Amino acid sequence: MSNLLGSPAGLRSMAGSSAALELGSELHPLLLRYRRAILVALHLLLVPLAYRLAFELRFDFAIPGKVLRAFWLTLPLLILVRLGTFAVFRVYRGWWRHVGMYDLVELVKALAVGSGLFVAGLYLTGEIRLLPRSILVLEWGIALLCFGGIRFGVRWLREGRAMAVGSRAGKRTLIVGAGPTAASLIRQVRLEPESGIYPVGLVDDDPASQRLRIHSVPVLGTTADLRRIIAMHRIRLVVAATPSATREEMQRIASKCADLDVELKVVPSICELLDGTAKLSQLRAVPVEELLGRRPISLELSRVKEDLGGKVVLVTGGAGSIGSELARQVAEFGPERLILLEQAESPLYYTNLDLRKAHPELQIVPVIADVTDPDRLERIFAEHRPDYVFHAAAYKHVPMMEANPSEAIRNNVFGTLNVAECARRHGVEKMVLISTDKAVHPSSVMGATKRVAERLILGLPEFVNSRTEFRAVRFGNVLGSDGSVVPLFKRQIAAGGPVTVTDPDVTRYFMTIPEAVQLVLEAAALPEAGRRIAMLDMGKPVRILELAENLIRLSGLEPYTQMPIVFTGLRPGEKLHEELMSELESTVPTAVEKIRIVCVGEEVGALLRLGLEQLGRALASGSNDAQLAALCALVPECVPPLRTAGEEAARRIAAGTPIASAGSRRYRVAADGA
Repeated sequence: MSNLLGSPAGLRSMAGSSAALELGSELHPLLLRYRRAILVALHLLLVPLAYRLAFELRFDFAIPGKVLRAFWLTLPLLILVRLGTFAVFRVYRGWWRHVGMYDLVELVKALAVGSGLFVAGLYLTGEIRLLPRSILVLEWGIALLCFGGIRFGVRWLREGRAMAVGSRAGKRTLIVGAGPTAASLIRQVRLEPESGIYPVGLVDDDPASQRLRIHSVPVLGTTADLRRIIAMHRIRLVVAATPSATREEMQRIASKCADLDVELKVVPSICELLDGTAKLSQLRAVPVEELLGRRPISLELSRVKEDLGGKVVLVTGGAGSIGSELARQVAEFGPERLILLEQAESPLYYTNLDLRKAHPELQIVPVIADVTDPDRLERIFAEHRPDYVFHAAAYKHVPMMEANPSEAIRNNVFGTLNVAECARRHGVEKMVLISTDKAVHPSSVMGATKRVAERLILGLPEFVNSRTEFRAVRFGNVLGSDGSVVPLFKRQIAAGGPVTVTDPDVTRYFMTIPEAVQLVLEAAALPEAGRRIAMLDMGKPVRILELAENLIRLSGLEPYTQMPIVFTGLRPGEKLHEELMSELESTVPTAVEKIRIVCVGEEVGALLRLGLEQLGRALASGSNDAQLAALCALVPECVPPLRTAGEEAARRIAAGTPIASAGSRRYRVAADGA
């Protein structure tokens, strides 16, 4: 018996049985069902095996009879102690195919505590005198080898099989970064041969990482050696596994990959891994956020939860790029009810479905309505009694609004006025207007209408003196939103080009959709932002030409040679460079580092009301000239080409030859206190 228990063949048999259990559980449901009982039985066999082997080694496989009797006398106590401590430390619960250092530490703890209890039991029973002290040390070491070795053996059998399969297929891949992310990625892709990745080597700029090997994959050099390494090792895919890489570093890597016709991918973010939407081996294209000239801003939103928790929140334009993201983020803070007001039926349908799936506990009310219909808005506010209103509904495309000024005025100005009046009449706590940097020195109809919207909610006496606290949030272009340049560039690249850029020098301020919405939520909660305009520090403006070039490179192509870029000239109403403030404005800091408050040094009130009344009459008349003249009168800081168009319209009106367009609807501004 001693020869059988202590023989290498016996150990291999035990390991093979355990491996069959772990690997076969995928194939045999019965094994999976009784897995824990089988593991307890296996440990029950291994405990006496390790104990007997300690005796055999201590006495050179010739155990004296007296000592052998001591073995049988003390074995039940050891089995009881070992199985008990294994249960307390949950040794039976782990999957051996995923065993790691944490499991090994827990095993060491269980064995140490068990040995301590065993020795204590021997002292209490007086049987300690029967055993040589070296037996206790040998038993602990052999038990660690048996229980730990069998676990890591199962993992080796599984990963070795996967490695053998994975080494025969997959793209030859170079991993940028030699940190924990890269190590996890290498192990994951080896376990999943279907990932199509064969890690050839790594590059890392840390001198301490040079000439190291991670899971047998060598570090071949630094990012400065990318061209040489890619060519020498016939690399077809580069994977960025460096969460700390800067935008400039990512763009440099993308440029080198494009030059050598090598695909570039990045590992999923930690958020995607945590929420289960992606696995480590599911690589993705470099996100558009990498094209910003700065790190995306993440704000502390603890005060937002206090502000929104348990409230009824209404989001206008609730299915648009900003509105839908607002709804998604608001839902995270536990409102009592979330109302999505939108005139586009299909986008609202899908946004509602997504939110209901993500937050089944939340009452979500989709409402199809037009903000220019005051009677419909009145019924909605009376029925739902919102505490908060985020007003994101607006027409935003500059060239489209240049061609349709009446719709921009109707929706952006009088739609905002309708929502604000309902908010005031129904005692809404706060209303937040989503504005734009195009409202500063507006050169377009769209920008001017948004500036008027800012002025009316912050300047009309009935809003200034109401219980409702009105605020505005101003930010720049949004990466990835519907109609923005990034989706346009992607469609053009997918179609084979050319990529169209208005002017080689044109610049814009950019934000990601999530950080734009974070700004809105934070500004809504900041006490000092009440009845003012909040603005985010958006860093330096981005050249649209560089944005297009980088996006082409990140798509695996070279600008101008493999993908042409055509300059089309500025479109109607567009400026070469956007601004964040006019000469009438200044900013002051807030408690949030990246948010500033815009202070406007202008008097509004009666003149604003008169201007809105004139704009309403011009809209009802259907005259484009009357609308442009009235709009420019409301925004005297406007600049060409809008200023030029307004002045020409005023001259035509004075000469009695206005340009008219169809329109008959009447718009009014409520009297003070109405």
